[in-house]
Amino acid sequence: MDPDFFTDPGFSERHAELAAGYGGLGDPEDPAQVQAMQMVLHIPKTDPPARSDVLAAAAAAAVALCLDPRVGSEGEWEQRYLAWKRSRIRKVARRARGAQWAAANEVPGVTFESGGALVRALAPGPVGSVDARIRRLQIGGTDLESDDPGPVPLDVPVFWVNAELGMTVGKAAAQVGHASMLFAGALPVEQARTWAERGFACAVREAGPDQWQMLRAAVTRSAATAVRDAGFTEVAPGSTTVIATRPARPDQW
Repeated sequence: MDPDFFTDPGFSERHAELAAGYGGLGDPEDPAQVQAMQMVLHIPKTDPPARSDVLAAAAAAAVALCLDPRVGSEGEWEQRYLAWKRSRIRKVARRARGAQWAAANEVPGVTFESGGALVRALAPGPVGSVDARIRRLQIGGTDLESDDPGPVPLDVPVFWVNAELGMTVGKAAAQVGHASMLFAGALPVEQARTWAERGFACAVREAGPDQWQMLRAAVTRSAATAVRDAGFTEVAPGSTTVIATRPARPDQW
């Protein structure tokens, strides 16, 4: 990652924009002008990555794009980003392999890796004018089984997915992307910069009913950040899909 990402004076401005929240302008009247961030998940047919690693890469890619210099003042993606962020925010996850993945990397965006899994978040734009190389990629169908990634790391944020909702990997990728944006926006700017310097390292875990209740209590105490879905796909409107928690070791931040 370019060192200027962390040190340029515009980082604080980009973080302030992220911290201001999103969705205030609603949807445009023309459905073709609805704004979305396309997210491409690299899921090869042979030896696919673990679901938890794909979701961690998706979380990192989404927030990285939102803090990239190209979405800032006079950046090449500024107007596209602001049109998306200030409308009813959407992410669309698609699957790619082989030549499809290579082609997706030619489309403007950022790619992040976690545990060998790769996800590319693309500069947002209208759903009616998605690049043909991306439009042909599959949205549904391919999925990854839940995995057991082991103990929760203590030195990174954790994005807890509501296991009871049974979300597909594509839906969950969009939701952890929302969570990473909310989490970064809620951090003081210097802590957000520290996280950026660490490549937005994070972990994703599924939470069963008992764990979920504890996490909801943490949200009530303002000790965690929750994502509530608008209900466009898969889950009921208002469902809490992901809860983000800070690293368990506060000395890391």
